[in-house]
Amino acid sequence: MNQIFAKISGRAYLLVAIVIFGLSNAITRKLTDLGATNLIDGRNPISFCNLLFVGNLVALLALLAIYGRQWKFRTLTQLSKFDWLALVLVATLSGALAPALIFAALEQTAVNNVVLIGRVEPPLALALSVIFLRERVNLWVILGVLLSFIGVALTVLIQPSGMMGAVSMIGRGELMTLSGAVALAVSSVISKHTLSKVPLGVFSIFRMLMGTVIFFAIVVRLFGPGHFMDVFSPFLWQWMLLYSLLIVVGGQLFWFQGLKKASAGEVSLISSFGPIVGILAALLILGEVPTMAQYIGGSIILLGVLLNQIGVAKQRQ
Repeated sequence: MNQIFAKISGRAYLLVAIVIFGLSNAITRKLTDLGATNLIDGRNPISFCNLLFVGNLVALLALLAIYGRQWKFRTLTQLSKFDWLALVLVATLSGALAPALIFAALEQTAVNNVVLIGRVEPPLALALSVIFLRERVNLWVILGVLLSFIGVALTVLIQPSGMMGAVSMIGRGELMTLSGAVALAVSSVISKHTLSKVPLGVFSIFRMLMGTVIFFAIVVRLFGPGHFMDVFSPFLWQWMLLYSLLIVVGGQLFWFQGLKKASAGEVSLISSFGPIVGILAALLILGEVPTMAQYIGGSIILLGVLLNQIGVAKQRQ
């Protein structure tokens, strides 16, 4: 069985992860809307905070069941101080900060805006990989990523009221999405470096545990412990079991396994499909119809994906 999984390419793992991640925003919004129709004393049991916190708890239990054996004293003592520091940074950025920002953004703006503005992550991650990890990429890959970024920018900026009107429409939700994307890009680069030394099970469990604790501490500090009074609701947990195993655990395992085997160019290439999956998910699950600006930007993003694919093929040659 291990030999079969070893033959699977990094691109295949990343592609499955991107499909799962693309569905996540629409499913998250759908679940919170479902909670809004099943209030408990006027409160939404599937609020974004409850969804993230309980979802992480269920995911943590699943990861412990899958990778708990990797948590051996000998393995942990072999990690250097730098490895532990990197793990803490990744847990803070991608396990707590980025999800909290993106979940909050979903309360402030449309799912398609979250999907498209989040596309600043791949170009930034590629740039950081080239600068700090000395990843080698050719001109085709660079042009493909830049073109995808331009497509995202046009999607956001092209509005009936003109460019300046579109800029004025960028509010808290869009800024939260942008900040979350930056946090994910930095985390992705750190993850690619630490995964070469840290076992995947140790990495995933530590990231989930620290991210959950940090998120809980921040919410309690800002809103008080009463903010989580509905976390034991059976209605919440029945949906979180499915959401956590599929979206949180499944997506992360495929993504980090792909990062171990894929280059920076391949990561950027597969990530470029994210907005397509996200927009289709928003259309099919939420009924959000793409605008003309999204059609234009999406076409340019597809062209960028094509150039990126050419670049990856030339690098292999």
